Amino acid sequence: MQICRSTQEMRACTRGWRAAGARLALVPTMGALHDGHLALVARARDWVEAEGGGRVVTSIFVNPTQFGPNEDLEKYPRNEPGDLALLRQAGCDAVFLPGVADIYRPGSQTHVEVAGLGRMLIGRLRPGHFRGVATVVTKLFNIVQPDAAAFGEKDFQQLTLIRQMVDDLDVPVQILPVPTVREADGLAMSSRNQRLSPADRAAAPVLNRALDHAQAMVAEGQPLSQVRRRIREILRSEPRAEVQSVDIRDARSLMRVASLSAPVVILLAVRFGDVLLIDQRVAQP
Repeated sequence: MQICRSTQEMRACTRGWRAAGARLALVPTMGALHDGHLALVARARDWVEAEGGGRVVTSIFVNPTQFGPNEDLEKYPRNEPGDLALLRQAGCDAVFLPGVADIYRPGSQTHVEVAGLGRMLIGRLRPGHFRGVATVVTKLFNIVQPDAAAFGEKDFQQLTLIRQMVDDLDVPVQILPVPTVREADGLAMSSRNQRLSPADRAAAPVLNRALDHAQAMVAEGQPLSQVRRRIREILRSEPRAEVQSVDIRDARSLMRVASLSAPVVILLAVRFGDVLLIDQRVAQP
């Protein structure tokens, strides 16, 4: 497994593989890897093998531009040795580990923003977050030049936004969605789970319970108002859960829906202590 710590090293690595006819798949991460990330690597591996052979690149970069001034950039978990060990075991071919100054050079003035999708939902709770996401993903695509990239469905708004950006800007990268990977008690795997206190970790599976109930209610055709009310009741039954948002949106566009006539996505943002967790579930009426 090759380790590239600069843009120049990464480009030299992928240039050689491309010259040999290899297809490339990218897995962008912020590190602190878990089984959810490894599912992305496995999906990328499956894709390149189905394409006739190729290489999988994982990037590890805690992107400062997607954190607000009072968010958890400094506390975000980091474990480079552990991450590299997991990626070796997963059969990753190269890891891109740039520094902040390599990604955001002095004097940089350009940003990428998906205006509508980036300012709703989580974008409303975390202003500027998705501008940072879109910018860094664009830069990673330009540096690695992958044919495909894997993104998890847990960050559903991010996945939708990246698809929109790729389509709008004619970026020649196929987006590979990967289902959410969960712990045995239903909690969606997230690097931020490491920051939960024991009591908050025990409380956090309430998100999955609320989504289970909501999914069943949508399948039964119950009114959206009742589905929303039941979600909030379940979340509020857990004293440690501070509800930030509950949304039910069109599963393709994330636009508001007035009735259940097409698949919807149920989106939750709930704070436990100082840790904001998100989760989602696509439901079929």
